Amino acid sequence: MIEMVIDARRKDLGGFEVGRILPYARRRMVGPFIFLDQMGPAEFAAGSEAINVRPHPHIGLSTLTYLFEGEIMHRDNTGATQAIRPGEVNWMTAGKGIVHSERTDPLKKATGGPMHGMQAWIALPDHREDCDPAFLHYGEDDLPAYDHGGLFARLVAGEAYGASASVQGESPLFYVHWDLQAGVRTAPPPGKGAGGYSERALFVAKGTIEVGDREFHAGQLIVLDPNAEPTVKSVTPSTVMALGGEPVGERLIWWNFVASSQARIDAAKADWQAGRMSLPAEDDLEFIPLPDEPSINATTTGPVEPKPTDPV
Repeated sequence: MIEMVIDARRKDLGGFEVGRILPYARRRMVGPFIFLDQMGPAEFAAGSEAINVRPHPHIGLSTLTYLFEGEIMHRDNTGATQAIRPGEVNWMTAGKGIVHSERTDPLKKATGGPMHGMQAWIALPDHREDCDPAFLHYGEDDLPAYDHGGLFARLVAGEAYGASASVQGESPLFYVHWDLQAGVRTAPPPGKGAGGYSERALFVAKGTIEVGDREFHAGQLIVLDPNAEPTVKSVTPSTVMALGGEPVGERLIWWNFVASSQARIDAAKADWQAGRMSLPAEDDLEFIPLPDEPSINATTTGPVEPKPTDPV
């Protein structure tokens, strides 16, 4: 029923913890999901730096930011400036290249408050790797939701349970947020054997759940067998992200760049180093330089264990 369990690798960034889930040495991707981070949970003190990620580039992927608590201000070089709040989605497609920053608004820094959310990277299929960059924001009304009998479910992206979210990827995928009261049972979208998705996983963001006869706790990703049709039961009040889809093929990942070829990675490195990628118009006074040795630097089938780092 279960192929693998991955424990998030936690890193304290000075009052704020990030848990790196994907990529992992023995499991680089789940469907098109090539990167998954849990941001927090944290409680920022008044006057703290909170989220302060300087402008940096991406290629070959879409980023999906989703919050349970808190707020982040996104700015990018397409001209987009957009705050994201709980239950909303910021969907940024890098394609041939985009530069963005993620920061806490100064007014929010002054008051402090909670932060808890997820950031995913979704690798673009071959024919869309060099598409034009774009940014879209989706509110709660754009995301189908269900709330009954102690189960709250929101379809964050893709298609599942006969519903379709406004957030659609470039390849088949699903991304579902569950909040479960203790004792509630539910199930992920069907697997390959039932005519569903080839790859699926469950990430426990909060609480404890049972899958089959095993218990899993906050910070664990449960990669499901393609043919398994498990029931999920919440042992305690829990928050779970169900995710998956169809593979897009092997990908190289170097720092913030994802590509199907080394040539694309090398071109992106040269463009950022030479200043050929413009900064966001409203956030152009600083940026993250190209690293000598990034914390993510491997193919999706390679043996190198990525290390947690700042949110990217």
